[in-house]
Amino acid sequence: MAADSDGCLILVPTYNERNNVGPLLTGIFEQGLDFDVLFIDDNSPDGTGEVLDELAKQYEPHVHVLHRPGKLGIGSAHRDGIRWAYAHHYPALITMDSDFAHPPAYLPALLAAGQGHDVVIGSRYLERDSLTAWSLFRTVLARAGHFLTVTMLRMPFDATVAFRYYRLDTMPPGVFDLVRSSSYSFFFESLFVLNLNGFAIDQIPIHPLSRTSGTSKMASRDVATSIGFLLLLCAEKYLRPWRLRLRTA
Repeated sequence: MAADSDGCLILVPTYNERNNVGPLLTGIFEQGLDFDVLFIDDNSPDGTGEVLDELAKQYEPHVHVLHRPGKLGIGSAHRDGIRWAYAHHYPALITMDSDFAHPPAYLPALLAAGQGHDVVIGSRYLERDSLTAWSLFRTVLARAGHFLTVTMLRMPFDATVAFRYYRLDTMPPGVFDLVRSSSYSFFFESLFVLNLNGFAIDQIPIHPLSRTSGTSKMASRDVATSIGFLLLLCAEKYLRPWRLRLRTA
């Protein structure tokens, strides 16, 4: 278990990423900044959890592994990781994927932008041609999701990306208890809640890379669930806005 920290925790959920986690960890530590890393593995059949345990021994005390019994959803992994960060008193948290879609070279820029904001997003849409490394299908899917969240939630952010900085020492943990999604819709739902509660949000441009190994985890049911959550959030904003807001003493 980690000791209380004054640094930044990086959260990386994993599922069948045994070939990626070692190089990713090397890329993170090459940035030369004060990072600890928490991997959350959902009992990967390919043995990712065992690889992570070895990396935790190698990089002790800066690498930690949380093992979960099965594939419980990317959103629930982020919620568990956020709770873990609060419990261990990290003032800041960065979340990123394990497939190198979020290059570690952008970590210093996320930290720098976070000095004046509560949340910083690594946006794929601030610069032209930022998705050239992706397949046509993945690009179309991402842009469709971006169009829907911008249009329906009225947020000018890349709301479906997981590459984010959270300044936890300015946000009470209860704000994340307002987020219900356990799937990919966690990302736009959490950002919608944070934006509605007045937290300062900024973006930096990134150029995501294509997956280096493994396969995408998103299924058709995740798309359907996300659309359902979009409609629910739009309705709640007008019919039950109190459910989305922090209670004040």
